[in-house]
Amino acid sequence: MKLFLSMCFKACLFAGITAISLQSSFAQQAPNATSAKAELLWLGQAGFRIKTPGGQTIVIDPWLTGGPKTPAPYKTDISALGKVDLLLVTHAHVDHIGDATDLAIMHKTKLYGPADMVTPLITLGLLPADLGHRFNKTGSVKPLPGIKVTAVQAEHSSLLVWKNPATNKNESHPAGEAVGYIIELENGFKIWHMGDTGLFGDMKFITERYKPDLVLMPIGGNFTMDPEDAAFAARNWINPKMVIPMHYNSNPMTKGTLDEFQNAMKGSKVKVIPMTEGQTVAF
Repeated sequence: MKLFLSMCFKACLFAGITAISLQSSFAQQAPNATSAKAELLWLGQAGFRIKTPGGQTIVIDPWLTGGPKTPAPYKTDISALGKVDLLLVTHAHVDHIGDATDLAIMHKTKLYGPADMVTPLITLGLLPADLGHRFNKTGSVKPLPGIKVTAVQAEHSSLLVWKNPATNKNESHPAGEAVGYIIELENGFKIWHMGDTGLFGDMKFITERYKPDLVLMPIGGNFTMDPEDAAFAARNWINPKMVIPMHYNSNPMTKGTLDEFQNAMKGSKVKVIPMTEGQTVAF
């Protein structure tokens, strides 16, 4: 009888230790896990506001006051965005840099972007030096608690047009190379904002390396991929869980449409999430 009780005690003790071990393992993972969701607001063109599961706010390519499709009230009052904890700009074209410098100064928030774009913003006096962070493709930063951003390739150009107050004339300034961003949130969810880009084979490499869950993909054509090219990349090279088409419907030269993209994606397992400017979706 004593032998039986001893065996039972040892078995229970082992089970208890195993349970504690599993709980401990889960607890170690808990800081990266959260049941909260990310909220994504489309501001038009390539502009988005992300509210992260941890309650932080990321704004990307905020072309607001000049954007023809900017939803009210952001077009007339950029402070309507609320607090901005992080600014990301993919390149210097006006429909991407937009109101980014004004937002950085308003919120005393650092603007992150391609190194040779941030430098002229500072040297021309558009951005205080302490509000600019320069980094380049494959460079990673951790600008906020639990947030990691990696700059990745985009096949596009970049030029800063600035009106010189002394002459009242526009000047063109080199602004480095355009990039996209892999944005990893506190819960591990990864968003690939592709910026402006045409097709390039390393989209497949970027997918294999960073494994994005959601891709924000330009479809307008002329300056970027058109719907057919974008669908080719999504179906053959990236194959993410979800795609949100962007960078269309704001410029008569970018004629690609949502219907064309959806038709080109028929038969794919990738979920296409169509949005309208001003709409918010949660993940």
